[in-house]
Amino acid sequence: MTIEEAQKKVDQWIETIGVRYFSELTNTAVLMEEVGELARIMARRYGEQSFKDGEEGSDERLADEMADVLWVLICLANQTGVDLTEALSKNFQKKSIRDAMRHKSNAKLKP
Repeated sequence: MTIEEAQKKVDQWIETIGVRYFSELTNTAVLMEEVGELARIMARRYGEQSFKDGEEGSDERLADEMADVLWVLICLANQTGVDLTEALSKNFQKKSIRDAMRHKSNAKLKP
C-alpha cells in the first residue's frame, strides 16, 4: 500500500466506521500517547528497563504500536490537508542537501 492509499483508506474508515475524526488537538494528544506506548516497548526490549511480569514486548505488539503511531499521524495529515507522499519527498530532498556530508564526516558514526 502506498502512503497515498493509506491516507485514503484511513479517511474512508473514519467516514464509515469511526463516525468522525477527533479534533486535531485530541489527535495530537493521542499521537503522543501512542508514541509513549511504543517508547515503553523499545525501552524494555532494547534498553536497560525490563518488562513487568505478564507484560508483553513481542514482535507483533511492537509492530502494532508502530502502526498505531502511523494511523494517528495519517489522521492528522488528512485533517490538516497534508499530502504525506509529497511531504516525505520534500523531506528527502531537504535532508539530502542539508546532510550531504554531515553524517559521512561525523567521527561518531565511523565503524
